[in-house]
Amino acid sequence: MSILTSASFIRCNKDESKIDDKLKIKVRLPNGKLVAGKLCKYDLYYNIAVVNMKAFPELHAADIHNQVQANGKLPQSKLVAIGRAFESGELMATGGTLLYKTTKLDCQELMTSTCKITKAGIGGPLVCYGGNFVGMSFYSKDGTPFLPISLLLKCLTHFDIFGRVVQPWLGLRIGSLQAQKLGIREVVHDTFPHAHAVYVEKVFDGSPAKDSGIKVGDVITKLNEVALFSATEFHEMVLDKTESTWRHGEGIPFEAFVLRPSDSSEFCTTIKAEVIDMSKINRWPVPKTKWLYPYDQPDVAPVLSCFTD
Repeated sequence: MSILTSASFIRCNKDESKIDDKLKIKVRLPNGKLVAGKLCKYDLYYNIAVVNMKAFPELHAADIHNQVQANGKLPQSKLVAIGRAFESGELMATGGTLLYKTTKLDCQELMTSTCKITKAGIGGPLVCYGGNFVGMSFYSKDGTPFLPISLLLKCLTHFDIFGRVVQPWLGLRIGSLQAQKLGIREVVHDTFPHAHAVYVEKVFDGSPAKDSGIKVGDVITKLNEVALFSATEFHEMVLDKTESTWRHGEGIPFEAFVLRPSDSSEFCTTIKAEVIDMSKINRWPVPKTKWLYPYDQPDVAPVLSCFTD
């Protein structure tokens, strides 16, 4: 049996870009019993880890395939973030919705919900009211970031094919246009009224994106001739392209159709992505606070029932 969770717990305290070589993993079952776990796969860029443990007939694995896709088209989706305190085994949950907002964490692929979690919710599931898995939660005081299910599934596929997540570097930071500040959206829509795509927030010097001619303030509407509506879709396509080409030893070029509001121009360009070690790119700070339990926090209530199929 495998457990999908956050990689925060396997990082070294002194250097979070490395894992703890002396790590011993214990898994507390719902009945309170402790069993040994073994680290199977991990990715420090996305901060995810897969832990294997002995299978128990009474434990039913969640089917995370064919689940709800969290995106900007579902702005009013009601969500529940779930966590469990290790020592007490107390199960906690808090409700919220999708939020049009970028996170302060480094990982640009994250989406945000209004669910307010404690540290017990880090690596825990985010589900919709129907019980379907939407993503994995992380911690931030300014909204709760989560990695959407679509990207988690891409990572798991990469684990199966490559033994790791192969992350191509394009050298740009993007965000969904609809999540940008009002002033930015007004500038874009004054020139391109019907633009629904991703906004270029940063371009790194010496990067493939820089070499392609892309600039900060540009809007990418298509990638490899497929229309884009959110940053999540952009990152999904990058991982998909990697999956289909990298295993054959080919390069990873991306054809981008770009709108430039600064001069009202439109053009197509090729970004020749590079595969590099991305493990040190993103920081995943964990708050140095004590664990909180359900009755310590009025807006976090214990789960008294469970979802069934």
